[in-house]
Parts: sequence; C-alpha cells; structure tokens
Amino acid sequence: MKLSSLLALTAAPFALLAASPAFADHHATSDAAVAAASGPALWKVADEDTTIYLFGTVHVLPKEVQWYDAAIADALTGSDMIVTEIPMDEQSQAGLQQLTAAKGVLPAGTTLRSLLSAEQAEIYTAAMAKLGIPAEAFDPYKPWLAGLTMSIVPLMQQGYDLNSGVEKVLLAKVPEKPTGALETAEFQLGIFDGMTQDAQIAFMMEAANGIGEVKPMLDRMVAEWVKGDADALAAIMNEGMTDPAVADALLYSRNANWAEWIDARMDEPGSVFIAVGAGHLAGAKSVQDYLAEKGITTMRVK
Repeated sequence: MKLSSLLALTAAPFALLAASPAFADHHATSDAAVAAASGPALWKVADEDTTIYLFGTVHVLPKEVQWYDAAIADALTGSDMIVTEIPMDEQSQAGLQQLTAAKGVLPAGTTLRSLLSAEQAEIYTAAMAKLGIPAEAFDPYKPWLAGLTMSIVPLMQQGYDLNSGVEKVLLAKVPEKPTGALETAEFQLGIFDGMTQDAQIAFMMEAANGIGEVKPMLDRMVAEWVKGDADALAAIMNEGMTDPAVADALLYSRNANWAEWIDARMDEPGSVFIAVGAGHLAGAKSVQDYLAEKGITTMRVK
C-alpha cells in the first residue's frame, strides 16, 4: 500500500507527532491546492429525530488551504457533539506519548539498524540524511514507528502543518461541544504494531525509498478533496491499495464497524458531526456503502 494512502486512513500517527515538539516546527510553504472550489464533501443520514453528518477529513494540511465554509460551519455548530476517529483532547494526546513508548520502542539492547541488512541499512541511512536527521536518532524505534515518522516528517518540512489538520481545526471551532471517538489510539497503533517484523521492515523501507513521493501524492489527494470530488479521491487512494489484507484491516473492516456505530446511534435523538479520514467516505466499500446495506440512505448535502 502506498504510504500516502495509508496515512490518509489513520489519525493516530499525526496526533502523536503533533504532540511532539521535536517534529512540529516547520514553516515551509506548500504548493498544494489553496482555494476551495465547491469545497469538501459533506453527507448526512437522518430520520425523524436524529441527524448524523459525515465529513471526510485530511489529517494534516498546509496552512493556506481554504476549506471551512458556511455549510460545514452550520452542520458543525448545529450538532450536539463532534465525533472523530480517536480522542483528540490534550489528555488523550499525552497518553498517546506513553502508549507509543510502550508499543513503538524496541527491547533494550536491540536497535533498529541491527535489524537491517547491509543494503537496507545503506538505503535507510541515505533517507535519514535527506531528512536532515542522524541515522541513530531512530535506533530505539520499531520499524513501523520509524516508517510512519519518515513518512510524515517530509510533509512537515515541505509545508504541511499538523496543527492545520481538519480535526484540530474543527475541534477548535467548537471547544465547548461534547466529543466522542469511533476508535482508540491504541487500536490504530495496534494495526501497525501487529505487523510481523519483516512486514514492518518492508513498510519502513517503502518509506525510505519513497520520501520524495509522499508529498506529491498527498497534494493530489488534497486537490481532489478540496474540490469535493470523492470519486477522484477514491481513484487516487485505489492506486495504493495493492494488498487486500491491508486494505481490509485499514479501510473496509473499519468502515463496516463505523456503519454499525452510526446505525446504533440513529436510535438516539439528537445530532452528531462525524469527522473521519476522507478515504473512508469515498469509493467502494465506503461507510456509505455499508450503511446502504443496512437500509440507511446517505444524502450528500455539499
């Protein structure tokens, strides 16, 4: 799976790095799309006493991208609560640091580079040099954490801003509203930590070899997202969906679970604004498709 596609589907890595001052102080300008056309897509499901909005997000954006408009604002401010993929309050982000130390760090006496072949170590060292980070800096990390970090840092160095991620902006707009989450950060990080060591190393090497490719592909995703073209966004995502098992773990099974959550929530009155990665609301086996299987109609309102 292309790393840009993978990163579009999980919020935890961005929440983790956003809470880390070592990786959150870059100020370059990105050449991603900066002006909304029709704006990002917004859907809703509703019955006589319940309304649930579905808004696809991008977890990290350049500051200059304009996307928040009246339609989104009305849906957000008119909802009783906002629900994201994982809890994103300050206390939860602090806990994420501890969780990563537990899940993402190698046992004492083992270093990341000791797990690599000579050829892999050479590629890894060259990639770290491109990032301006000493090769030994990631020695305590498991390969999956090193791979995620190597994927996100280039975005930040080239104008993407963790604090401009859509969820962070939405939550800042309505700080008084109750919040909820569809998953835990532990679950999301567990998807990566559950990979075999060989799979983790392969994942990290893809990041090392593709440092120059992540940003251009994410730029393409952002351009389609900000235009509200869900079909085009899905087509770009599908370019990276090469492993059916990974696609199921990261996308389809989670979409099905979220549709179950929405179905159950429709039994309660009130209004909810759900903000999840845009890839979950686009293409085949989207959240909307799983809702349709339950007889629940999703209407696009923007």
